[in-house]
Amino acid sequence: MNFWLFKSEPDTWSWDQQVARGDAGEEWTGVRNYQARNNMRAMKVGDRGFFYHSNTGKDIVGIVEVIRTSAPDSTSDDPRWDCVVIKAIAAVKQPVSLEMCKITPGLENMALVKSSRLSVQPVTEQEWAIVCKLAETSADRPDSH
Repeated sequence: MNFWLFKSEPDTWSWDQQVARGDAGEEWTGVRNYQARNNMRAMKVGDRGFFYHSNTGKDIVGIVEVIRTSAPDSTSDDPRWDCVVIKAIAAVKQPVSLEMCKITPGLENMALVKSSRLSVQPVTEQEWAIVCKLAETSADRPDSH
């Protein structure tokens, strides 16, 4: 399993909206950055990701799972752009802020800290475990606090 981080402005697409989609999940559309697109193309069904509220809040607020691999983005006529489908797995018990990530040992090289503008980012297994601990959420079973 690989780990990722998906960024969304909460006034555009919030964690609550993601949760409301249930098991059907939601296409992660609108990505128009080659590196973020390539990250989605590398995803496999079952990969996990953090759901991050950007701009307002700047917090990791939930855990999602990839339920469909990369396919053409339904919001674009341009074949260059793809998207995955993700579903909400669980809210984190304690949101983890960007500021917390910046000061936590082991997260100094996290893409969120180094490339904070990238909308879809890889997360290492070590970073995943550290953030889950900060979030008071089990790394293996996020739905069981």
